[in-house]
Amino acid sequence: MTTDQEDQMSPAARRKFVREHRTAIFGYGRKDDGPAMTVLYYIMDGDDLLISTMLARGKAKAVQRNPKVSLCVLDENWPPTYITLFCDATIDATVSSDPDAVADLLLRVLELMAGRELDPSARAHAREMAIKEDRVVVRLKPYASFMTPPRHIAGEQDLETLTHWTSSSLPWNAE
Repeated sequence: MTTDQEDQMSPAARRKFVREHRTAIFGYGRKDDGPAMTVLYYIMDGDDLLISTMLARGKAKAVQRNPKVSLCVLDENWPPTYITLFCDATIDATVSSDPDAVADLLLRVLELMAGRELDPSARAHAREMAIKEDRVVVRLKPYASFMTPPRHIAGEQDLETLTHWTSSSLPWNAE
């Protein structure tokens, strides 16, 4: 086994990493200018990831133009670790047409942001916000991932063992 292979996470470990984290950087192609990136929270739905956004926002418009997006899932710890997912994205018409379902997802996102379950009264606020902001649910279906374990040093003694290499996309559902 090569060093590259030894350091790659298994497909199950990559999926576990994504399930256990909730913040990510969403990357998509803009209509004009270069690619865009935005930090967001996501919710898992089986193997899919769901995000809440306004129909008028760039994320929703970009997905309608080109469903190929990326999501860099962050672990929020130091040293940082991440996994980039390459996804096919759609506006989930079934969920997005139901104001209660959109509000449910938004409430779950708000709870992630708060780091705790919110009082039941927050649901009414989430529903009002979802309707007022014309929120939709974007469904991301990962098809590949890219992960290279981070390389860090704590001091000069670590320089001799610091290694870097190239990596490649790995199928998301491969075992």
